[in-house]
Amino acid sequence: MSYYQLTPEEERVIVQKGTEMPGSGKYYLNKESGTYLCRRCDTPLFRSSDKFDSGTGWPSFDDAIEGAVRQIPDADGRRTEIVCANCGAHLGHVFFREGLTGKNVRHCVNSISLSFLPENISAVTQKAIFAGGCFWGVEYHFKKVKGVLSVTSGYTGGVIDDPSYKQVCTGKTGHAEAVEVEFDAAQVSYEILAKLFFEIHDPTQRNRQGPDIGTQYRSAIFYTDEEQKRVAEKLIDELRSKGFQVVTSVEKAGIFWYAEEYHQDYYQKTGHQPYCHIYQKRF
Repeated sequence: MSYYQLTPEEERVIVQKGTEMPGSGKYYLNKESGTYLCRRCDTPLFRSSDKFDSGTGWPSFDDAIEGAVRQIPDADGRRTEIVCANCGAHLGHVFFREGLTGKNVRHCVNSISLSFLPENISAVTQKAIFAGGCFWGVEYHFKKVKGVLSVTSGYTGGVIDDPSYKQVCTGKTGHAEAVEVEFDAAQVSYEILAKLFFEIHDPTQRNRQGPDIGTQYRSAIFYTDEEQKRVAEKLIDELRSKGFQVVTSVEKAGIFWYAEEYHQDYYQKTGHQPYCHIYQKRF
């Protein structure tokens, strides 16, 4: 099961079953149309059409998406806790017979336990994970593509949880420096992104990219479904037919761990240019 890396405050609420301060959450007064997802695993939990202002200081819903939320007795012996049915993330509590809506139910949820997909992009948003050397340069190129909604640098494909940059740099954790690309499939296809991936790094270099050497700099595509796997393998075959000795591995996506904040938007922050990720047309 793939989980997002949590900040210490998110972990305090989602894992340790804490509570955010009333009125402090970013979704408390949110009135946009869309779907509320589990912050840890992206499972759809609540629809905006079921959200109402309870005046309590926390987002409130009088219904949940069928099968998405599980109710369990709270440790205090009085209340009923609600958790994500997929990953067990703590969401908040559910209350009955308060007379606030016709359904007479209030799912009282911490904003920090949620993420939100606006209605106009929820049906076409997809994710892709690519590793092609130092993630700074890979992130730089994907951020310029129309239809790409976000690019996050991180680590994946390794054997320990929540690795640090220092640990990954030893080459002993098995992780690759990678980027998670969230994109609007109505504007840009996965195949276009995968082609770009092969054109912004050298897929014939094994366990290195330019001066960066080590398994953490390997060339790899981490597919999230069978269609992505098919496209990746097709493009590799096409490149090999052109004479490129491609060593890129195609691996099933696992947990993607977010890299430290100073790695995010690195070239945007520094004003520098990628030193080993130069675009070369191959298709």
